[in-house]
Amino acid sequence: MKFLDCCGKSCPIPVIETKNFIEAEDPAELEVTVDNETSCENVRRFLASQGFTVTVKSKESRFAVRGLKKPGETPVVSENVKRVLVFVSGETMGQGSDELGRILMRSFLYTLKELKPLPWRIIFVNSGVKLAVEGSPYIDTLSELAAQGADVVSCGTCLDYFQIKDKVRAGRISNMYEIASSFLEATNVIKP
Repeated sequence: MKFLDCCGKSCPIPVIETKNFIEAEDPAELEVTVDNETSCENVRRFLASQGFTVTVKSKESRFAVRGLKKPGETPVVSENVKRVLVFVSGETMGQGSDELGRILMRSFLYTLKELKPLPWRIIFVNSGVKLAVEGSPYIDTLSELAAQGADVVSCGTCLDYFQIKDKVRAGRISNMYEIASSFLEATNVIKP
């Protein structure tokens, strides 16, 4: 088994170092040690996306994320799948009146449920993360989108900045590596 210590490193560094380690070492079995839940979840998801069976063990504030390569497994991305990415970087839609911008954002998010294909991923960054937290009028709509299969994600660094990471009520927390990768994987990007 190969070992990688990413303690003391904030996102997205643990995911990037895990990616680089896999590319350099091609381990059949790997254990990545991190010291926060967000990095643990991000590394876990990344390893799973790379064809690893993943287990997590925690002790106090340390997490050991273990990956075992599935024989013959390689990540597959279909060239024919349409992946619509929605990128939300603020609490309102457009510029000018914030009141009008909130009305437009509510209509936009509600309308996303009716699109075919449904958005593959909806990413919230900067003050946009406030739309996915407790008290937001958009929680029900975002939860419905997630239930229909849209991947609703909020930037962990942004949530930390606004001190609302513990208030996320729709979707999941992500990192900049996954956010940047999403732009490369998307076939279309919509920014309200």
